[in-house]
Amino acid sequence: MKALEKSITYFESPGEENTDMVLALAKKRAEELGIKDIVVASTRGYTGVKASEIFRGYNLVVVTHHTGFRELGQQELTEENRRRIEANGGKIYTGTHVFMNVERAIRSKFGTAYPAEIMAQTLRLFCEGMKVAVEIAAMAADAGLIPVDREVISIAGTGRGADTAIVLQPANSSRIFDMVIKEIIAKPRGRT
Repeated sequence: MKALEKSITYFESPGEENTDMVLALAKKRAEELGIKDIVVASTRGYTGVKASEIFRGYNLVVVTHHTGFRELGQQELTEENRRRIEANGGKIYTGTHVFMNVERAIRSKFGTAYPAEIMAQTLRLFCEGMKVAVEIAAMAADAGLIPVDREVISIAGTGRGADTAIVLQPANSSRIFDMVIKEIIAKPRGRT
């Protein structure tokens, strides 16, 4: 039986202070595996800008919060960061979150959870970034911005910055159970 031994970087706690190391580790693993498709979560665009500088020449997709996530009708990604990401060759995707909108509305109105919310909470057992990394991969696949027939690296975090990176075989949200998390590159050990 063939086995592959690789290290995982564990951060003592989640947060944006891990961003530079996560991006460097993800770039190293992308080079080792020949992966050219990278998905990264970015709210205001700071992580997206850093990723667009590190992953120049890659198919980099920066996934933002949907418009109105925090404030009615407002997009959190700054125009300056949008310009910088695009100038570095990155693509930006803003759309409905796979694990969120309709089911969150039902939960808020009726006080109950539905399957997508249960899936999201299960992924959070690993860490918040794991949930986001899976979610943004499905979102980018739904938008046709990443392939579903080869491995990609997905990078996300807890709140701000990046603290989680995984290698996965993506799938569209309508086929989310076909998605396979192949490797964990980095993640936080704790929640706070």
